[in-house]
Order: sequence, then structure tokens, then C-alpha cells
Amino acid sequence: MAESIPAQQFDPHAIEARWQHLWREKRTWEVTNTSVPHKNAYVLEMLPYTSGEPHVGHLKNYAVGDAVAHFLRRQDYYVLHPMGFDAFGLPAENHAIRTGKHPRISTDESIASFREQFQRWGISIDWSREISTHQPSYYQWTQWIFLQLFKAGLAYRKRSAVNWCPQDATVLANEQVVDGRCERCASLVELKQLDQWFFRITNYAERLLNDLDGLDWPEHVKTMQRAWIGRSDGASVSFRCAEVDHEIQVFTTRPDTLYGATFLALSPEHPDLESLTSGTPQEAAVREYANAARRAGHSDRGNDERPKTGVITGRHAIHPLTRNKIPIVVTDYVLMEYGTGAIMGVPAHDARDFDFARVLGLPIQPVIALPDGTIPKLPYAGEGVAINSAGIDGASSSDAAARITAQLADAGQGEGVVSFRLRDWLLSRQRYWGCPIPIVYCDDCGPVPVPEEQLPVPLPDVEDYAPKGKSPLATADEWVRTSCPGCGADARRETDTMDTFVDSSWYYLRYCDPDNSTAPFSQEAMRAWMPVDQYIGGVEHAILHLLYSRFLCKALADRGHLPVQEPFGKLFTQGMITRDGAKMSKSKGNVVSPRTIVEKYGADTARCYVLFMGPPEQGADWSDEGLEGVYRFFKRVWRYTEEITNSPAAIIGKNPDPERNLALRRKTAWAISKVTEDMSGRFAFNTAIAALMALSNDCSKALQDGISKEVVTEAVSTLASLLLPFAPHVASEVYHRLTGKHVWEEPWPVAEEELLRIEAVEMIVQVNAKFRGRISVPADASDDDVRHAALGLAAVRQETEGHHVKRIIVVPGRLANVLTG
Repeated sequence: MAESIPAQQFDPHAIEARWQHLWREKRTWEVTNTSVPHKNAYVLEMLPYTSGEPHVGHLKNYAVGDAVAHFLRRQDYYVLHPMGFDAFGLPAENHAIRTGKHPRISTDESIASFREQFQRWGISIDWSREISTHQPSYYQWTQWIFLQLFKAGLAYRKRSAVNWCPQDATVLANEQVVDGRCERCASLVELKQLDQWFFRITNYAERLLNDLDGLDWPEHVKTMQRAWIGRSDGASVSFRCAEVDHEIQVFTTRPDTLYGATFLALSPEHPDLESLTSGTPQEAAVREYANAARRAGHSDRGNDERPKTGVITGRHAIHPLTRNKIPIVVTDYVLMEYGTGAIMGVPAHDARDFDFARVLGLPIQPVIALPDGTIPKLPYAGEGVAINSAGIDGASSSDAAARITAQLADAGQGEGVVSFRLRDWLLSRQRYWGCPIPIVYCDDCGPVPVPEEQLPVPLPDVEDYAPKGKSPLATADEWVRTSCPGCGADARRETDTMDTFVDSSWYYLRYCDPDNSTAPFSQEAMRAWMPVDQYIGGVEHAILHLLYSRFLCKALADRGHLPVQEPFGKLFTQGMITRDGAKMSKSKGNVVSPRTIVEKYGADTARCYVLFMGPPEQGADWSDEGLEGVYRFFKRVWRYTEEITNSPAAIIGKNPDPERNLALRRKTAWAISKVTEDMSGRFAFNTAIAALMALSNDCSKALQDGISKEVVTEAVSTLASLLLPFAPHVASEVYHRLTGKHVWEEPWPVAEEELLRIEAVEMIVQVNAKFRGRISVPADASDDDVRHAALGLAAVRQETEGHHVKRIIVVPGRLANVLTG
């Protein structure tokens, strides 16, 4: 058992070192898989990407998670609270290139720094389950997961136009391109044709969308995922190029307007654009326009108010029903991530098509009239009745859509379909520092999966890992050369590595069974812990990480590897900490270092302050004064402990009024009730801490005026007990000094109902909004009782004498306002 610090000044560093040593020595936060009780909980924060040192965003994330874990343990839950490190990827590799250190060395150094800081913060982690995604014992199973998806037809390779970051010299997924720029380095993204590996996440689009309804997630996160998946009902329409034998697929939500299509428009990123225009007089103009358009931000290109531009390609498409030739054009308002990257231009019934047609002088053909048959002002995007549409004139828009879709199906030119904005997950990366893809290429057998018993395919050490436009692994000749697992002939390994989001999309499963050497996890471990009960992290991961994790979980469950379809039951997203109203960055010189704060004030002050700044789901601005205020709060609690432990008398100070003892007991019961309510699923940590500060103030007044030692000891020890989730070191020390017990081993306090019951409340009485006195009424008094008491107040009787009382407004527990006429 830890020995308490003798009477002395508050020294947070000595307190923290003492309790951290005990927790480490006793392995206090470790849990096993051998005897998991029915009442268990899996609390998990998003694993950190190890680059440099932890920042205040990490501090807030893990302070939130640790508060939840401590609270649940005290509620008699058996809590799994693990930690690991996301270690592969571009930032680590680029850091290695800048410093000259091999990424394996610099990554291990960064992990050591993160681990040291987290332990210094006193986060209650089960360190026996630590993982790192760059360790062969982990990425062996990342490769295993790839093979399961490959066998199921969910991992495939094709030549594709991909987003290429010229600075990082690698491919980017659509989700990693923001306004035409690399999400990480802000370089303008280029288009490139490469053979790439994909996960067929689009097979799960409908389920990923529908299953959001059953998740206990913030609504704004679900809205973001719904928008990214982007379900639309409509029709697929086939247009064939008149000059070359090539078919172009279009998706439309308005098949009722098909007869009004007067041009076919392609996105500058459309994979067929180059082949369609090859050898034409317009080839150079198309290429120049497309390259310029690709460099523009997508949000700018999607702006309806932006002037429309484009180029006529010189090719024509055959209208699938009229058989007329219509021009094929390229225009930047068509985006590749929507539909198929090709649209049928219907200028009479789409504002953007209308503006574009007028710029290029293209025909405008109305095919929808108002219900009375009159042609509205164009462009008209509403519904009505069909006109100028062979065989269906007069039909309503909905009927016309169904009949035209049927015509397309009869002609073999289309069908009714559901389309999604979601695109398949591009996972190939032409960089060194990543998980090798377990595929070999044989001239006779083609792509062949590496047998599971040969995993892991190790990531070899290479001297030159700088980006070259192709994977640096291609230079590792001995590693590349291998034999075909199928026929034994000479073969070569895949030299691309996986997107690091693959590593971080299943790590929560490995935590449950990290030492398993024969499988990524056991079914028993999955049944014991999955799904994660409470997941915590930044909203910036709403689309990439969370969507990818849901897909992999469903794909593995469908193949019998998991007993759950969703990885995360509850989700909490914390807000960003800013300074002087701006996002923290080294270039702005406004970065707050957790290490500096901890060295000056101790870990508890840092942890408690980031939770006290405001509602944790919202952003908050850093304040050094606020930090100092939390530190002073701990010093006051320490002073109370000193006074109590050093006082031999049963009464501290002068003889107290018995009512003062009762008042402090009532305030203690109120604090228990308030903190419990704020911690029970609401994550209202800021108001919970404020309640403890209020209890602290009452303790201070009681000690000053005189109080029973027993009562104030109960109040301060209860304060410490309630403080554990936010400041575990101070809480443990104070509680131990006052009770001789370890606070984390004690059940969460429960307030006495009798103490919560307030016998009477004092209310202000006003006449025409002017103060006239106070009344004391029962806490459960009805509004009529309050009105009667207010009218009985002498000052009110005097004021209202000779006047008509029109109304008495009652604000329960606060005031009664008598209105006269």
C-alpha cells in the first residue's frame, strides 16, 4: 500500500510519481480474457498517430476516455481500456526523409515519447495490450485481412485514373482530396493512370447507410456519413460514341427528362476522356482544359454561380432512344465522384446545363410542361407533364420516368438503378513505410495471394526510401524476386504498400487478443469485448476512419470471423482546443505543449483543465488563467486535507451550528447527485467539475466557521472520490490520507435521498417586477400555494391594497411576480 505524503506543501509531482508507481507495480488497470464478467465495458480512444510528441488534442481525447473508464470501474464494470500506436504512413516517412533517420528508428522514438507522456499523465491504460501497427506481429494480420477480402472478391486490382500527389509521390483516396488538394500537404492533385488495388466498399453502401440508424452516434457524424455514401434513385443510361466503338454510362435521377438531352458532358477526370479524344483536332485543347480544371478546387467547381466553361470534344454520342447524334463535351462542373463522372445535359430542366448550353450555343429542348400544358420559364427543374417525348406526352413526371426507364430496358440501353456517391476504397500507396500487400505476380498465373502460413510478408529495410513515383520497394531486388505459390515459377512481389487507414480500421479487434500468434483474434475474445462500448475521438475521422472500420467489420462478420456487424456502439467526438481563437500550429507560434504544462502544474491540472474548459464536444479557447484556477482548486483541497488530518479535535474551529453540519452534508449529497448525473452518458465533465468546486467552497467556509471533523472529513473524502475521473492522483492521495483506502477500489458514492430532499425553499416576491420581500414555502409547493403565500406577505398586501391583481407569475423555486392593473 502506498504511503501518504507527510504534512507539507502541495507537491503534485511527488503525488503523481507515488501513485503511478503503485499502479504500475500492482498492474492495477490490467484485465484478462479468462474470467470476463457479464458486466463489462470496452472504452477506447482513437489510437494516436505517432509523429513528434503528443499535443493538447491528445491530452483532451485521453482525458475524456479516462474519465469514462474510471467512472465505469466504480460502477462495478470490468473495463478494457487499451492503447496502441498508428505507426505506418506518410508523416513518419517524410519525417525520416527530412532527418535522415530510418522511419523504423524515428517511429520507435516517437512511440517511446508518446508512451512516456501518456504514462506521465497517469492514464489508466492496460499497457499489457499495447500494439503498434508497424510491428510484424500486427501487420501479419493486416495482410491476413487483405487475403480474406481477396478471397471474397472484395479486394481487386484494376487500371484506374487516380489522384496523384506530386509532392508525396503517391496515390490518394478520393476522401483524402480536399478542394483539389492533398489533404496532408495541400499540393494540387494530378490525375494519373495506374494499376491499383481497391477494396469493394461499394458492395456495402446500402448496409453502411441503413445501419447508421441503429447507432448511438452524434447525429452530425451520421449526417456526414450519409452524405458521403450519397444514395440516389434513378436510371442508368448507356450512350454510345458515334465515331469510335465506346460506351459511356450515365446515371440520372430524372429519367423523365431524357428526351431533352442535347449533349453529353464528361468530367475532366473521366477515365475515358483521353482515349475518346485521341487523334482528334480537339485533343490538345481538351487536354489543356482538363489539366487546368483538375487543379481547381472541387468546392469552387461545384459553385452554381460560377461561370460555366468547357470544350466540345469533336466526338458525338448516340441518344439511346431518339438515335440522334448529340455532342460530347468536357466541362468542369461535372465531378467524377458524383454518379459516373458523365451526365446527360438537359439544359431546359437544369440550371447548370442551361447556363453551359448558352455559353457553347447548344440546343435547348423543353420536355416538361406545367400540369396545364403551358411551357414554364426555362430552366424549369420542377415536375409536371411530359411533352416532346415520343409516346408518353401528357404523362406525369413520375409516370414518364417509369415509362422511359422501361423503354431503356426494352432497348437494352439502361435500367432503373440506385446509385451511390461512395467509391471503392483505393488502398495502393507508392511509398515505402507501410504494410506490404501480400500478392505475387506470376507470368503464367497472374496475381496470386501469398499463402496464410507464409505471413507476414516482411517489410524489408531499404537504404533509399525517398518517393520516386513508384514504390521504393521496387529497388529491393532480393525481396521482390520470389516464387509463385501456385506453380513454383519465378514471380515478383507487389511493391505497393497499403493505405495506413487499413491498419487503423481493425486495431480495436487486436486489442481484445493482442498476444494471439495463431489468429488475429479469437472468437471468445470477440464475444467478451466487442463491440466497443464507448469510442472517443475527433470528428475529422467521421468519413475515413469510421466508415472504413464499419466496412471491414461487416466484411469480416459476413465471412464468419466476427460476431458483430458494427465496431462501435457509442461514439463521442470531442471539440478542438484553440488559442486566441485560432487553431494551434507551430507556424503561428500558439502551440500549447502538454509536457510544459505537466512539468509546471502536474498532470492532474492539465487533465482537469481540458475537461473544465467547456462542454467537451465543443471547441474551446485555451486560457492560462483558467489553468491557474484549476491548480488553485487542487491546492485548496490539499489545504483542507492538511487541516483535517492535523486536527486532533472532533470539532475543527469554533463550535459549529448543527445546521452548518447538516448544510454541508446536504451539499455533499447534492455534489454526488450532480456529478453522477453529469457522468452518466452526458459527458458534462465541465459542470461536474464546477459542482466539485462549489462543494470545495462550502468546505472552505465550514472549516473557517467551525465544523464537525466527521462531517467535513466525509465531505472532502467524497469530493476526492468524485474527483477521481478527472484528477486521479490528487483524488487518490486525498482519499487515502482521509480514509486509508484506495479510492478506485471503492464503489461510486451514492447520495442519501433524505439529504437530497429540501424541506423548504426561499423565493423572491415582486410586485410589478420590483422586489418586495421573500417567502419560505415547501419545496413541493404548488403554484397556487406560492401565489397564496406571496399575497400574504405584508409588503405585498400594502402595495396591492386598492389595486386589481391581474396575474401572479411563478418561477418555481425562484420568484413570484404579482402584476396589478
